[in-house]
Amino acid sequence: MKKILLTPLALCGLLASAHAQTAKPNTPPMPKDRPQTEQGTGINHVAADIPVAAYYEGGQEAMYAFIAKELKYPLLAKRNRMQGRCIISFTLNPDGNIQGLRIVKQVGGGTGEEAARVVRLLKFKKPEYPILTSLPIDFKLGVTGANTVE
Repeated sequence: MKKILLTPLALCGLLASAHAQTAKPNTPPMPKDRPQTEQGTGINHVAADIPVAAYYEGGQEAMYAFIAKELKYPLLAKRNRMQGRCIISFTLNPDGNIQGLRIVKQVGGGTGEEAARVVRLLKFKKPEYPILTSLPIDFKLGVTGANTVE
């Protein structure tokens, strides 16, 4: 068996060519002019379309305006500076009522319960068939216009 001696420079060249063969191709960067979408309470955001909002009187803008007006930041969450997105899942029945409401994601400190309370207040039009959906609600401290309990 023959032994092959490689100089450090030759070894670096072999490693670089092996890396080039296995490296992933460069992906083009995202365009900077592309708008960022964020779902939230209706305060200073551009939201993606939420299908169930079509069944709310006035559409998505009106729905999130109502949520922003009714939402009260839980005192425990405020004291502990808890922020983030809660997701509430429910079924919108053909009679317009909400059924099977559950908290899918919460930040803590009572934010999930508060988001569920506000979702229960929403009044939807009657769809033709049951719709299983989820609704994101953001809790952010220090946002101008955000409802907080003092």
